[in-house]
Amino acid sequence: MQKQSYDLSLTTQGPTYPPSEVMDPNGDFVVIGVVNRPGPDGTTRTEWGRAIVSAQSEMPPHGQNVPYRIVRELPSNDQLTQADRDTVLHTLPLPLPINNYPMLFAPEQSPEANSVQRPSYPFHEVPIPDLRPEDGRRVNEPITLGQWVRARGDMEVALADDGHAAEFTFEFAGLIPSSMYTVMSLRTHDLAPAPLGPHRPGPLGIPNVFMTDRQGRGHYHAKLPNPFPAPGAPGPERIVNVVLLWMSYQQNYGGAIGFYGLGGDIHAQLKLQRASFQEFVTTAE
Repeated sequence: MQKQSYDLSLTTQGPTYPPSEVMDPNGDFVVIGVVNRPGPDGTTRTEWGRAIVSAQSEMPPHGQNVPYRIVRELPSNDQLTQADRDTVLHTLPLPLPINNYPMLFAPEQSPEANSVQRPSYPFHEVPIPDLRPEDGRRVNEPITLGQWVRARGDMEVALADDGHAAEFTFEFAGLIPSSMYTVMSLRTHDLAPAPLGPHRPGPLGIPNVFMTDRQGRGHYHAKLPNPFPAPGAPGPERIVNVVLLWMSYQQNYGGAIGFYGLGGDIHAQLKLQRASFQEFVTTAE
């Protein structure tokens, strides 16, 4: 049986716009992922890194990148200052700032999601719908950057059903304790500009939800039909990445990954740094 193991990378980012799915109390983006910086001859240098990025950064057309307005560089985990570690993490306000990804994430459930207006909330104070104080909210203490960067995860992918399917198995540690997470899939043209895309990302399996224990550990398993068709083959596009999402509203949305997406109610914490799974090919039954 063909299988492969992968280490997931810490992140706060989905696509490059908005620059991050996490904000600090000042309303700046906390970026762990791809950072756009000025390159030679007026170009943009795009590479994995860390920075605090201004919400006043320029927004290019979808599919393009321009340099972020960097407030300051953000050091690696072992060099974070205590002030950095104590930074209380926030959602993005709605409508999403610096968002050039023209997508409704739950068109059947929330077709007006792009018109909703809400402020940025500390993660532990997001107004969960229909919440009553007596119901026992589990996440009720500030979630800090120092806590966020402890996340780690590994994934094994194995072909199944004579190459007609693949199984995805995850083990996680260092996540936010006693909290709801989901796992999403990213396919070949989900983030591509027209005419190839963009498309709406989907769950990696349904339901795609799991709860962490009190130590922040969790595991997840999904089996998908034909997730890696050969390029040009009819059927669904290939899965090229998977993303672990912390759900700030502590809800699951069935066949959608969220109502608002991209930091409004979903927050990427782990993913692969680049498109992957080229070693696999599956076929339809």
